[in-house]
Amino acid sequence: MTPSPRSFDWRGLVLPAALLAAWAAVTAAHWVDTRLIVPPAGVFHTALRSIADPSFHLGVLYSVGRDLAGFALGALGGVALGTLLGVSRLAERLIGPTFHTVRQIALFAWLPLLSSWLGYGELGKLVFIALSALYPVALGTFEGVRQITASQAEVARVYGFNRRQLLFRLILPAASPQIATGLSLGLVYAWVATIGSEFLLANWGHGLGNIVIKGRAAFNVELIVFGMLVIGLVGTVLNRIAARVEARALHWRRVAA
Repeated sequence: MTPSPRSFDWRGLVLPAALLAAWAAVTAAHWVDTRLIVPPAGVFHTALRSIADPSFHLGVLYSVGRDLAGFALGALGGVALGTLLGVSRLAERLIGPTFHTVRQIALFAWLPLLSSWLGYGELGKLVFIALSALYPVALGTFEGVRQITASQAEVARVYGFNRRQLLFRLILPAASPQIATGLSLGLVYAWVATIGSEFLLANWGHGLGNIVIKGRAAFNVELIVFGMLVIGLVGTVLNRIAARVEARALHWRRVAA
């Protein structure tokens, strides 16, 4: 029986529970160096202390804020660029080869250049996150626009759509599933870029990445593990929220089908 989309499938907790039990067992038996592979209880106590510290909550807010701001900029740019490449053969010939070449450059290879131009502050982080989100959104939008059929375009011509109506009543709605896929990927890339920028453009400000850096500097493995778990948890929550927003936004397509 397939679980309801709104229900929680508890089977997904089997593997984490097994890993947690194995982790607790090997550290309790001292089969590993517990200075490096710390016991779960130590991580739990560190988590309680960190959660009670207001700077932890501030760090989460800073990271999520950077992520959403950079994602919004990258998503807007990606939709605009993907739409332009999709509707204009001339733009594809002029811009497409450069775009497809530049996107082959590993994202983190941009950091030295961005830090040289923009420094290690918020602007450099924001541009890097936006750049990370732009590529998948642009590609998803491009693929969606290119899949618009000749019959759909003919209907728009018969109804006498002007350019604005053509964009907002045909192109973007018809390409919305692929755009949504690109946005989902862009959100994942943006969160990875957010944490990566806090690691590699570190200026000892606020953010989840800075929490892990502090743990590394103090050789506090418990704090490092806790920070990694929170990073994964926040990323999962963001993706689940995005999935719900996508389902609601595209509900009209299922009704029409």
